[in-house]
Amino acid sequence: MNTDTKTLAEDQLGELLNTLKARFEKNMNRHEGHSWAEVEAKLGASPEKLWSLHEMERTGGEPDVVGQDGSTGEFIFFDCAAETPKERRSICYDHEALEARKANKPENSAMMMAEEMGITLLTEEQYQELQQLGNFDTKTSSWLLTPPAVRKLGGAIFGDRRFNRVFVYHNGAESYYAARGFRGWLQV
Repeated sequence: MNTDTKTLAEDQLGELLNTLKARFEKNMNRHEGHSWAEVEAKLGASPEKLWSLHEMERTGGEPDVVGQDGSTGEFIFFDCAAETPKERRSICYDHEALEARKANKPENSAMMMAEEMGITLLTEEQYQELQQLGNFDTKTSSWLLTPPAVRKLGGAIFGDRRFNRVFVYHNGAESYYAARGFRGWLQV
């Protein structure tokens, strides 16, 4: 993988496509009415987005197709790992929150990592859509894209599933926990 040009080596590309195809075929309930051939054609036309999908996979997100944009025809991938991605935990919400911490700073923030990966944090609405496809974050929680009015006041929102119910709640944006990471999405 070349991180300067954000391209994958042939063997990495093949492995990624095989992984995405196997996941797609195993979880047809997430994308009824769509075929792998359609998705593969879109992926082939967007090589720059393959790098972002690889980053989602590399960090434990298990990306999968969850829908298609009606206006653009692009497929929508969400992180579909059962728990918030392992390699994206113990981070605060954004760069401002990271800089505000005086001691015990985490290594990164959700917003910065997502930007580096070329993806976007799930919104509250997208998180609710994801939870309709299965039980996610039953032991962990995920930072969600926070409305500007909440962030302006120092907060950020996160979601999880407990007691067979989805909760969206708040925390100080500078907080971080071993069991909190973030889920992202990408349109291809």
